[in-house]
Amino acid sequence: MKVNRAAHVKVPASSTKWKDAKGRRFRAPIISSNLNSSHVMAKVIKEHQTVVKKKSHLKRLKKKHKSVSGSNKAIQTQSGFKKSCANTNGNSTQMADVESDESQDWSAYARSILENGLETSDGMETLSSMRLEGESLHHCAQRDDRHNHAVLVMQKSQTLCFRGKCLLTCLYGRVEVMGFTIEEGQQSYPLFSPASHCPVTIIALGSADGIRDEEMEVTAILRKYLNPASRKKLVRSISMNSSLILLEPMETPLTRFLYNFTDLSELFSPTVSELMSAVLDTPLNGLGVIPLSSTVVGLNLSQSYRDAVNSVVSACRGDTEGCAVILVYGTKNVGKSTFIRILINTLLNHTTCIDYLEGDLGQTEFTPAGCLSLSTVKEPLLGPPFTHQRTPEHMIYYGQTSSESDLDRYLESLKSLWHRRPPSRETPIIINTMGWVKGFGYQLLVDMIRLFPVSHVVQLGHSGSTHCPSLTPEFLRTAHGYQTHPPAPTALDEFTESHSTPRSYVHIIAQAEFQGVGCQGTAKHQRSNELRELSLLAYLSQLQSPDPGPVRPLHCLIPYQVPQSAVAVGVTHCKVAPSHMLYAANSSLVGLCCLAEKVTSTGGPAILSQAPTCPCVGFGVLRGIDMARGLYFLLTPVDPSILRKVNCLLLGAISLPSRILTTQPGFDGDTPYVTTHYSFDLAGAGKMRIFKGLTRPGQIGNH
Repeated sequence: MKVNRAAHVKVPASSTKWKDAKGRRFRAPIISSNLNSSHVMAKVIKEHQTVVKKKSHLKRLKKKHKSVSGSNKAIQTQSGFKKSCANTNGNSTQMADVESDESQDWSAYARSILENGLETSDGMETLSSMRLEGESLHHCAQRDDRHNHAVLVMQKSQTLCFRGKCLLTCLYGRVEVMGFTIEEGQQSYPLFSPASHCPVTIIALGSADGIRDEEMEVTAILRKYLNPASRKKLVRSISMNSSLILLEPMETPLTRFLYNFTDLSELFSPTVSELMSAVLDTPLNGLGVIPLSSTVVGLNLSQSYRDAVNSVVSACRGDTEGCAVILVYGTKNVGKSTFIRILINTLLNHTTCIDYLEGDLGQTEFTPAGCLSLSTVKEPLLGPPFTHQRTPEHMIYYGQTSSESDLDRYLESLKSLWHRRPPSRETPIIINTMGWVKGFGYQLLVDMIRLFPVSHVVQLGHSGSTHCPSLTPEFLRTAHGYQTHPPAPTALDEFTESHSTPRSYVHIIAQAEFQGVGCQGTAKHQRSNELRELSLLAYLSQLQSPDPGPVRPLHCLIPYQVPQSAVAVGVTHCKVAPSHMLYAANSSLVGLCCLAEKVTSTGGPAILSQAPTCPCVGFGVLRGIDMARGLYFLLTPVDPSILRKVNCLLLGAISLPSRILTTQPGFDGDTPYVTTHYSFDLAGAGKMRIFKGLTRPGQIGNH
């Protein structure tokens, strides 16, 4: 392709109290959009501090703890063990005055703990196995306003469940996020916890090395990130198995672009149902982290899900012949994507990279919907799909969210991607599948197990059912696929009474137990079409500058000029007359593909008669067509060096989000490409669906 560049939220003024039917007073309800408002946050914090001052007659408990046995109540504690530390090279006697004060705090705190009789690590784990919330966050978290970050101390097994986004760095010990272990000395990792998915939970694991001088190390760490007053407050919360994490605010081109749309400005705020459980007055709120109380359940993996993950990880770590090939399938809304993310993150604790074959057209992980791709994953996935959009190593644009219209093209695309994987590669590979497990969808699963060298098949179900036959090796002997069929028995087999050995692989069944399993989310941003739009918006956010600054609407960006004779145009999902092709493609999302043969044109636009199966390098918005000059105007984040290989633009059923065309600022008068005078009752007003002549499942055996 030859390319050239062409030239409020209203805050209430008073803090009046409301009264209920019994005359009791309570704070006016908080709108989730106001959580990002400094005025509202300051008001809420001020009211909270006023309430605390009114309760000054209550005496605080001293550091002496009562032993509790058999109690399920959450106990807020700062206790822990302090190891006796020998001096190393006399360093402890050469500390500054501030360090001496902190050392005295350590010693006094350790003596008080030992005097209270907490002498077993089991007791420590029991006390710290709780959610960090409320008052406890004021004791274990301190914020440095000068550098705009906070240090959080977490005891072993403690958890922090939150909404928002932040950059996490482990300063001491270890923590776990979505199956991935973050240790001290590693890089900082971005955490995304939007309202469209389950809130993210940070779990403290403690220190991996039990023979360390915590006092010296922790004191040096705190001195680097906090002032003396904050260090002195925080040092009292540190014990033998503590973990220290640094939380910093995070702003990216993705978040700036999403916040530009009014209906997405609350995406990283608590949902309406979570507002009453949000902990607002903490040192973390100003960083974009809103802790949630224990009434909000975070990620809930059933025991069978955990066992399935552990089984696959153990197999990948063991001495298996060749690389592990794991195929995961299950019905819709059973937690398949979450299971795969946890599996990838857990595997990354033991290996440097993992291959991922995307077979789900509707809910893709790394690309906008409608794509089949092969990716190499080297970084943990600590957020939903729209937070880690990336360009795969190999990709094919299918153009639809389901494969039902052309099953053959779907299978041929998957086989093409598999053959692009180096045969000598020994990296584990995970194959994701669609939630279509009945009829032709079930036959596609049979084909995929036969076509690929699968070593593990993980079947996800819920409510005690798998909702489709279990694809065990024995069942596969007689199962019919869409393209493959079981071998027909021969007369020799009947005479010798011998049968072929069934294909060998491990079949694992896992049952989901989270709330709402099997049902699509009904809250805002949780429906399937909304999740697809978020992924597409995340891809288009790459058009924004990486430097901080205002968001530039798409119509303000300079497009590429592409000669019509250099690229062919095709449609993948419906039949379009050649004379109407450019009308359909104008102002649409197109896949940037590379045909093997050279594109030839007889003077007008080159039109494809059928959808090809060819590599795709990315996506673009065809924002305009100049017929007089024979030019396409294309917006895309793909690098120009790669664009030179593109000679085909494919139009699919994946359309631009309506907010791209209707809510961008800067238009005077009518918005282009948008009309309200449109009726689908007219003949030809809607797209024409093509029936591929598929055979019914009941007729497969009669071929």
